[in-house]
Amino acid sequence: MSLLAERGHARPATPVPAPPRPARVLRGRRGEVHRPPTRARVVAGRRPAGAPCAAPRRVSVRWPWLAALAVATCLVITGSGLLGAGVSGAPVPERTATVSVAPGDTLSSLAGRFAPDSEPGAVVARIKELNRLDQAVLVPGLPLTVPVADPAAVSRP
Repeated sequence: MSLLAERGHARPATPVPAPPRPARVLRGRRGEVHRPPTRARVVAGRRPAGAPCAAPRRVSVRWPWLAALAVATCLVITGSGLLGAGVSGAPVPERTATVSVAPGDTLSSLAGRFAPDSEPGAVVARIKELNRLDQAVLVPGLPLTVPVADPAAVSRP
């Protein structure tokens, strides 16, 4: 047995926290809490002045790399879009047929109906070339020569 246990003094199982001490107030300045000497005194409305000869802040190395990566990504996306736009699904059909324009028809709708696998813009240009059209105004009942991929499509309404 230990000497403390014999005298009736036993150690507590858990440490007891010390009671909080009140903040020390400096004499001569009322209400100012004691602050460490390394910390600047804060005055309302003023900020501490920085060093007059401060060196310019150095830009982190990762920002130029991120900017270069963003530019490269934009160039890849733009290049793939330009290359993909030049490739069409199928050429404009050589076979033609004469059809009558129905009310509400447009050159794009005719191109989609009679040459669905071809690029609509190329088919519209071919319809304008075949019919010597300068304007895209279509009158119902007007006969038009259109490129046809499937001859059976002409007989359908």
